[in-house]
Amino acid sequence: MAISIKFTHADLLVMPDDGKRREIIDGELFVTPSPLSKHQIAVGRIAAAFFRYLDDHPIGELLLAPLDVILSDYDVLEPDLLFILNEHRSIIQDWVRGVPDLVVEVLSPTTARQDRGPKLKAYARFGVPEYWVVDLEQRVVEVYQLAEQGYRLAQTLHEQEKLASPLLSGFALNLLDIFPSE
Repeated sequence: MAISIKFTHADLLVMPDDGKRREIIDGELFVTPSPLSKHQIAVGRIAAAFFRYLDDHPIGELLLAPLDVILSDYDVLEPDLLFILNEHRSIIQDWVRGVPDLVVEVLSPTTARQDRGPKLKAYARFGVPEYWVVDLEQRVVEVYQLAEQGYRLAQTLHEQEKLASPLLSGFALNLLDIFPSE
């Protein structure tokens, strides 16, 4: 009988600081290399759009990786971007200790399967209301919204479209602005 080790946030704290992303989902450790430059360009452009919006609509806080989101002792994720409404601001502590209102993951070749699989399921299981998956290769954004049985794909937006969110009244993200040039 194989012994199964369940990793915790305490385990993450003693791991080497080698630039790799370490996340735990249901006690299983996932290690991925640092993202590519086009990934970081997209993350920066999405963040810039959020910050412009928040200048006029101070309804919450946008945070960027690297930052642990501790959903449980056995579930510690590091989304590319996360948004927390002002009424849930108390979860912003040394790390984020609780459920963000919106999570954004920009796919990389080394993370796509995880972002669409175990991470999507974990975010749904803990009740993250909205989850965006930015696919740089297909140049689309998938918007998932929490439903009774987990996430439902609410919309798939292509690069010439604008993304709006029921969570962010008046926010419109022109997708052409976020995709890096080929």
